[in-house]
Amino acid sequence: MTERPATVENNVGKCMLRNWEEERAVAAVDTEESKTQIQRHGHRGILTMDQESKMESVTTLKAAYIPPKGPGVRLRGIRSELLEKHIAQMISEKIDAERSPPTPKTDFCSTTQRDYSVEGFVPLTPEITQAHDYKTDQAITFWSENYQRIQGVTAVQTPTAPFRKSALFSTPISERLDELQLPSDN
Repeated sequence: MTERPATVENNVGKCMLRNWEEERAVAAVDTEESKTQIQRHGHRGILTMDQESKMESVTTLKAAYIPPKGPGVRLRGIRSELLEKHIAQMISEKIDAERSPPTPKTDFCSTTQRDYSVEGFVPLTPEITQAHDYKTDQAITFWSENYQRIQGVTAVQTPTAPFRKSALFSTPISERLDELQLPSDN
C-alpha cells in the first residue's frame, strides 16, 4: 500500500488519536461511499475483493479436528468390569439404606395404657382432710402464698383473696369511707 501523510484528513469519519493504520487501510474505500452507507453496511472490500463470494460454513478447527479413535481391543477384562459394577451397586445400596432407614413399627399404645395399666399398679385416692368448694375457694399457687414479698401489688384487703380487684389506687383519700384511719403522708 502506498503511504499517505498523517496530516491527510478523512472526510467520512474521524480517526482516533494515533490510530493511523486503520485510517490508512480504509482511506481508498472511504472515498467511494457516503457516511450513511458506511454506517449502515460497513466498509466494503476490506476482507475480500470478491463481493459475490459466500462465507465458509466450516471453521479451520472443525476442518482440522479428527475425533480420537479407540484402540479396538479390550483394555480391561470382563471379570474386572463385573467386579467393579458389583462393588458400585453394593456401595449405592448401603448409602441408600443409611439415608432412608426403614420406618419403625408404630406403637398404638396410649399413655394411659403404657403408664397406668401396668400390672401391680393400685390407684389410691387421697383422704379428704378439709371440705373444698372449687367454685368459691381461691386457688393456691406460688403467687398466692408469697403475695407479701411481691413488689408492685396494691394493698391486700383480705388475706384469703389477695388478687381481687381493688380500686384503692384511684379512689381519693377523702372518699375512703371504709377506713377508720387515713394513711400517713410520710
